[in-house]
Parts: sequence; C-alpha cells; structure tokens
Amino acid sequence: MSAYSLYQTLSQESPPPAKKPSLQVPVKKKKKQRENGVAATKPSSKSPTKVERKKKRKQLIKSAQREENLKRDNEQEDPCVNGDGEVLDTLLADLARVNNSRERASKLFQWLIHPIPAKTFFRDTWEKKPILVKRQNPDYYKGLFSTAEFDRILRQDDVQYGVNLDVTSYTNGKRETHNPPGRALPAQFFLSPSQSGCSLRLLNPQAFSSTVWSVLSILQEQFGSMAGANVYLTPPGTQGFAPHYDDIEAFVVQLEGKKHWRPAVFFSHGLRCISPPANFSEADIGKAILDVVLEAGDLLYFPRGFIHQGDCFPDAHSLHITISSYQKNSWGDLLLKVVPAALEVAMEEDVDYRQGLPLDYLTYMGVQNSDKDDPRRAKFLSRVENLMKKLTSYAPVDAAVDQKARDFLHDCLPPVLTPEELASSVQGAPARWENGEVLNAGARISSQTRVRLLRAGCARLCSDGEMVHLYYTTDNSRVYHKEELKSFEIKTEHTDAIESLIHSYPKFVTVGSLPCDSAEDRIGLAELLFERGIIHTAEPL
Repeated sequence: MSAYSLYQTLSQESPPPAKKPSLQVPVKKKKKQRENGVAATKPSSKSPTKVERKKKRKQLIKSAQREENLKRDNEQEDPCVNGDGEVLDTLLADLARVNNSRERASKLFQWLIHPIPAKTFFRDTWEKKPILVKRQNPDYYKGLFSTAEFDRILRQDDVQYGVNLDVTSYTNGKRETHNPPGRALPAQFFLSPSQSGCSLRLLNPQAFSSTVWSVLSILQEQFGSMAGANVYLTPPGTQGFAPHYDDIEAFVVQLEGKKHWRPAVFFSHGLRCISPPANFSEADIGKAILDVVLEAGDLLYFPRGFIHQGDCFPDAHSLHITISSYQKNSWGDLLLKVVPAALEVAMEEDVDYRQGLPLDYLTYMGVQNSDKDDPRRAKFLSRVENLMKKLTSYAPVDAAVDQKARDFLHDCLPPVLTPEELASSVQGAPARWENGEVLNAGARISSQTRVRLLRAGCARLCSDGEMVHLYYTTDNSRVYHKEELKSFEIKTEHTDAIESLIHSYPKFVTVGSLPCDSAEDRIGLAELLFERGIIHTAEPL
C-alpha cells in the first residue's frame, strides 16, 4: 500500500478527536482586572503620595500592555486559536505571568510536544529516535505562523534572496537553488517560470514574526542552546530538497496542508553533527524507517543525523516550521575548547610536555610504518597515552564551559518583554523629553529598590584570568549575529554582587542587600545593570 493510500485509509478510519484538558497555564486571580487604554497623566510638581505612586505604576503597566496588544494586532489581523480554544497570544501571555523564565520554557516545551511528558521524551527519545505526534487537530499550532503571514512579510519587509529566503527544487534526483539577486516579492513566484512549483524556505522567521521570536526566545532556555527556525512552503506535488541529514535536533511542526515524510537511516549509527550536512541519492539511503503523513497540528521529531526527505501530495500544499536546537553542542564540541587550552597549560607547567621527540621517531612511526613489528612503536604509543591521561589534570573545564556559554549568549535571541517587564525596565522607563523639558527623570534606584535579572540566563560572569566581564543577551538582535557579543568589564569587588543576583533569580532582592563595600557602590552597580537592560525592578520606578 502506498503512503498516500495509507493516509486515505487512516483519514477514514480515525476516530473523532478526544477532548483534551486545557494546557492553559494556571494563574492566580487578581483582585482587580486591569483594562487597557489609560492615558498618561502629567506629574504633579509636588512629591507624589503613596496612592499616587501606586496609580502611576498601574498606568505604566496598562500603557505597556496596550502597546504590546497594538503591536501584535498590526502583525496578525485575525485571532488564531490553538487546539485548546485559546488564542496563541493568550497562551504566551499566560506564560509571561510565570515568575521563573526556566519554568516558562519548560511549560512551553511541554505544549510543543503534548501529550508526551517532557521527562519521558528526554529519557526515551531525545537524540535517540524519531517520534510522531498525530493530533487530528488542525488548529493546535494555529497562530504560530501562516501563509498569510508569509505573504505579509514578503510584501512589507526587506526579504533578500539567499539571505532570508531560498527558492529550491528537487526533481529527477537533482537538487537546485533558484535564487535571483535582490528582494523577494510574492508575485515573482507566480510570474517566473523558473520559480513556479519551487519550495520557499524562510531562513530566519524570528526576525519578521513576533510570535516566532517569542516562542524561540523562551525555548532557548529549555535547551540551554540556540533555538532557531526555518519555515518551508511547498506547492502541491513537489519536493524542495534532496534526502539529507541535519546537524540539529529537529521539531517539524505542520501548520497547513499535509506532507509526506520518510526519515531513513541514522547516519553512521550515531549522532551526526558535521556541518554543513550532505545530500544523498535515493540509492544511498535504503528503506525508510518511518513513512508518515503530517497534517496540520501534527509534530515530527528526529535527532541530528537522521537522513530524511519530505514531499507534497498532488492535492495539497504544505507549510511547516522546523524548530531546531543543539547545533554544535556535544561533548566533542566542548573538548574542542578544553583540549587546546589544557595543552597550553600543560606545556607551560610540566616539563614532560616540553621534552623533545626521539631523534629517529620518523623511521618507525607514521602510516608507512604502521605495519612494522617494532618495539619502539609500542614505547612511543605508551608515552603518548600517559601524556594524554595526565592532560586531564591541566584541563581548564570551567573556562572552556564559559567559552561555550559566551557562544550561546551571542547566539541567543533577545527576550520578548512582558508588559510588566517593559514598565519596570529601562525600555519602559518614564523619563522623556516633552514640551522643551525633561519629565519623569527624578525616579532613581535606591537601597530599598527590589531588583532581579530580566531572565534566568540573560547574563553570565566570565574571567580570562586577568579581567572579569559580564556578558549579556538583552541587547542582541533578532537577526543572527547582527550585533557583536555584548559585554563590559566588572570590578573585582563587584563580582560577589553579580553572582548574588544571578543565584537569587527568580527572587527580587533589595539593592541594599548586595554584597558591595558601600551603599554608593551598590546603587551605582544596580544603575549600571538597569541601564544595560540586564535587571528590572519589582515595581516601575
């Protein structure tokens, strides 16, 4: 039976979808419901009372909520409902009320792979085997991305061929890219004979879609590794890519239409992470280990190294987004940083590593001498083995981990701020220029101000042995590596205070409790971190 026939049989025999429990994040009810649309009031020249300050804080939060709602409304005109009857924006808003960003990431990941428990997934499936989630619910992921949004992006944004968009085809065993120069526009795909019938790959949807940005910026804390995405639009009856493997963990989220997938062999019987991955012919890959049809609302996961291909049936197009992570995040990638650094330390501190090689080692070592039965070979190899074993004692593992962490922070998307975070951070600070004068500039951080990191993993202390720097993600761009890695030097006497802030998350702590030498140092450090967007206050200033 063909895959298409199997799909038709399953479609006819499948029972009606069972009603699922709501995945909405439980939120404590507030005593008073907040409304949008409160106009800002001009501050009085007198010192504000406690009631006035409280009213002002509420107004700032409401104003931020209104701006966020307007921004999302402009990008997505129709509300999109997911499988639980929720607007996706509402789900993300509910997650924003979760106090801990790591817990928020865990809950969003659980929604992504539902109904598989995350603990079960990471124990039994992660990096091991593909898994298919058939939901029979086309609206489960609705609101994440759509062809309508794809069209809007092409019309409104500067989408460049080869940078943001690829036009691809795979016919008669030949994979081709058809990228013309310049900006991509929707009409080109209907008017150009060379592009009609081709697949479109949007390489960085998070740069254009606030919803995709929000989802990925949350999930990157779940993986502790960059979370990226590509969007693929494939016309009916076509295939855009040759069989290939990827060097990432892939979550294929079907958004519209349907697509036929055939994950095949696990390359080299283990995780394959060579980049860039290679293409294969049909003869190379053998029999598929899965032959499945993804419909809207379904999910297919496969680890890096699984050869796979997807094609469309003649009766439907396909739109899917592949959410990816764990690129170059293996033990081997860490050791690529550990081993050279360990050798450098060992050669500096241990004379055994500085002793010269035997005068005649070229006469019995090397490939041309590998079949020789020479006792000098065994002695030479034994010496290498001993030096390798001793090398671990010189390995600066923590320093290598910090190098990996810096790479990750550079890869990270900036956080999407909630209305409360916007109102209580530098991005929503009320100071402004109006009518020829500076207003609301008097609000300052004091010893009683309560602060915390904006996100659990948004900043990290690293040392190169001489200076200590704080690296952070809050000024990153939505475009991958558009900006340089952000950091600034931290005084040695302030490192304990930074560590205290990092380890106290998600709790707010008073500025006066930071372990600095003086109140002036505490306030100065807090102001610096606030101005860089690394911390926010418990209440708007």
